[in-house]
Amino acid sequence: MHHVRRAPVFSQAPPPQLHSNELLCSTQARRKSKATTTTMRPLRRLAVLLVLVLLPAVAWALDPPRFPGPQPRARQGANGVGGYEYETRYFRQRLDHFSFPGVGDEDEAAAFFQQRYLVGRGGGWAGPGGPIFFYCGNEGDIAWFAANSGLVWEAAPRFAALVVFAEHRYYGESMPFGSKAKAYNNSKSLAYLTAEQAIADFAVLLADLKRNLSAEGSPVVLFGGSYGGMLAAWMRLKYPHVAVGALASSAPILQFEDIVPSTIFYDLVSDDFQRESLSCFQTIKDSWRVLDEQGNGQDGLLKLSKTFHLCQTLKTSGDLSDWLSSAYSYLGMVDYPIPSEFLMPLPANPIKEVCRNIDSQPEGTSILERIYAGVNVYYNYTGTVDCFDLNDDPHGMGGWDWQACTEMVMPMSYSENRSMYPPYKFNYASYADNCIKSYGVRPRPRWITTEFGGHNITMVLEKFGSNIIFFNGLLDPWSGGGVLKNISESVIAIVAPLGAHHIDLRPATPEDPDWLVSLRESELKIISGWLSDYYGARGALFQPVAVKGSSAS
Repeated sequence: MHHVRRAPVFSQAPPPQLHSNELLCSTQARRKSKATTTTMRPLRRLAVLLVLVLLPAVAWALDPPRFPGPQPRARQGANGVGGYEYETRYFRQRLDHFSFPGVGDEDEAAAFFQQRYLVGRGGGWAGPGGPIFFYCGNEGDIAWFAANSGLVWEAAPRFAALVVFAEHRYYGESMPFGSKAKAYNNSKSLAYLTAEQAIADFAVLLADLKRNLSAEGSPVVLFGGSYGGMLAAWMRLKYPHVAVGALASSAPILQFEDIVPSTIFYDLVSDDFQRESLSCFQTIKDSWRVLDEQGNGQDGLLKLSKTFHLCQTLKTSGDLSDWLSSAYSYLGMVDYPIPSEFLMPLPANPIKEVCRNIDSQPEGTSILERIYAGVNVYYNYTGTVDCFDLNDDPHGMGGWDWQACTEMVMPMSYSENRSMYPPYKFNYASYADNCIKSYGVRPRPRWITTEFGGHNITMVLEKFGSNIIFFNGLLDPWSGGGVLKNISESVIAIVAPLGAHHIDLRPATPEDPDWLVSLRESELKIISGWLSDYYGARGALFQPVAVKGSSAS
């Protein structure tokens, strides 16, 4: 997918509006309070969202997570991935949309790059004038997001819509300067990796695509999950003439500066575990001290490496702590009620399984052995892994480290009582020092809210926004930075107390609970309204196609 605000303790009590027993259309507004003093920590790569924090009370650090990134298990073929068929295309995209390099300059060739995008081959598009469903690519390979965004594909036939998935610059195959090595070479080559450039890419790509298809009159609906959801919402606000609306799923657009408490992400991860088992929560809470003590003891790193079946002997206990912290964070994101392979092959309700493994060990089992039994559910549920390589980064999201060191500054802290992590307060000075050391750049923590907004979000979206759906599942720790209440008649919050990270976008399965089926139908009814309004205003008739088992009209 990777931010902050000050407010009272987040409540998961359901608000009054319900689509089903477990679906909320709005929640009680989170009250805002003054910003806390923030502090921060150093940067690491393995399964990190932002930067590594050096905890003052202990010798190791816990990493804030990244947004979930692409996983190499996606079944990609010549014409599609995950069962969805598409054609792969490339667009000659401008490197910098906000400057005008001279013709004939030595670097003129470098002023463009090939942006990859996928166009659905289902053949159900109504043709010129028909809707276009456009997915705003995240920080990873677009084929992976296409495989894991079944709602877009499955809803398209109902609306006779064309499906397009656009890859985000600097990820997947969309590399400026001809290669990832050159694109990621230094701060000068990475300077064009920003959210502003990315949504400008999407706008330019859409304009060209519609022109080539003689579809200038086709309405565009934007989709995106996690960081992609943020981009979809921001694009709707920045380019309202380009798209009629946006579904922004699990988009933490408020996780910046002091808009939400810096502790909220890890508080919600902790709540997920405490919800399943208080003893499991306490075991994890106690484990950090034991891990640190053993790591500092004689042959401690060797013993830890054996306990956790690592492929190489640890250099510091902090590396193991980061690995464990990443697992807990990702488990909070993907605590789906059905089996999934979104990040790793996992059972339904994976946190329940983790806690069952931790709690069910025989009497006399050490705390760290219990912890290993638990995280084995996340890292090795299939039982095929002989040892674990802590340096393996299956999600391939190195570019996010740069984004986090420039404009995506999302402060993260650990609270003292509510959290299962040792207390720590975000330190911006340390964070900035790390970014300067890593990239030679100083973060701009207030730029995102200047560019896209965030403060006084209710007033701003009520007056200046329209046609945006914000979905959040309350099990998802990123929901702490999401929009959780209806802003206006057309800026809608759909909240699922038992939902996890953009579960609404996941491919439909026969095992989906009723509340999830109802939730998706609610989203599609709203989108249907946007399209009806658009065609009605243009004097054209729009009537969505009914699909079997659908209650939408």
